Amino acid sequence: MPESPPQPEVTHALSFDIEDWFHMVEIDAVADTNKWPEFPSLVERYTDQILATVDQAGVRATFFMLGWVAERYPGMVRRIADAGHELACHSFWHRRVDQLTADEFREDTQRTVDILQQHSGQQVLGYRAPSFSITPGTEWAIDVLLDLGFNYDASLFPARRGHGGYPCEQPAHDFAATPSGRSIRELPMSIGRFGGRRLAFSGGGYLRLLPEWLIQRGFAQFEQQGTPVVVYLHPRDFAADCPRVPMPVHRRFKSYVGLASTQRKLEMLLDKYKFDTCAAVAGVA
Repeated sequence: MPESPPQPEVTHALSFDIEDWFHMVEIDAVADTNKWPEFPSLVERYTDQILATVDQAGVRATFFMLGWVAERYPGMVRRIADAGHELACHSFWHRRVDQLTADEFREDTQRTVDILQQHSGQQVLGYRAPSFSITPGTEWAIDVLLDLGFNYDASLFPARRGHGGYPCEQPAHDFAATPSGRSIRELPMSIGRFGGRRLAFSGGGYLRLLPEWLIQRGFAQFEQQGTPVVVYLHPRDFAADCPRVPMPVHRRFKSYVGLASTQRKLEMLLDKYKFDTCAAVAGVA
């Protein structure tokens, strides 16, 4: 019996949402933007750690950056660009899209794009909403992104979650459920199936919480289907010394579980799998 041909190697999408520890949504202790400059910052230190890790692995990644951060750390923006990585937009204030008007969203996004392009010299191709907050009823946001010249979006979370979620197909696809009927290339978050349950496994608190063998099982599911996994992490995911502030018990668990494991898990992923930028994996680079 002839052997089956080998499966082609899948290139996965590696991304980092560059925000500080106090940019968590809906946490009263850090909600006042006027106090943000007073908080101790960890974003530059851990972003530089991320840069050193991916550069050592010879991997390009996408850095979805807050305009608020880029405005204060222009040297960090230049270091990311000079290392050959992609700069993309993660909003200015880290406010949920489903709580903004179209005009507020447009102003916030354009402001961030202008800052990123000024300091990086790159055209900004991609957008990721804070908390994956492009949800049913906010499809108008995609039209705004198209008006502003974006090539792809990475905001849809195709499963139920605390801040919504958006039912959609898992692979990268052309998303056209917009008021105008126009489409944008969509790169959704990765959702695996474990014991009959659908669960994110490749980013943020999910990646910190889950054991490495389960993360690898999720990757195996996607590779068998020829579908790239989208990995996303934040600088605070690496920060065992992250400041603690009052918050509900479930948020405290999600925010602080497994912080000491993130660096090891990232290095494991870089060793076992092939990665590129979101724009490359989405097919718009």
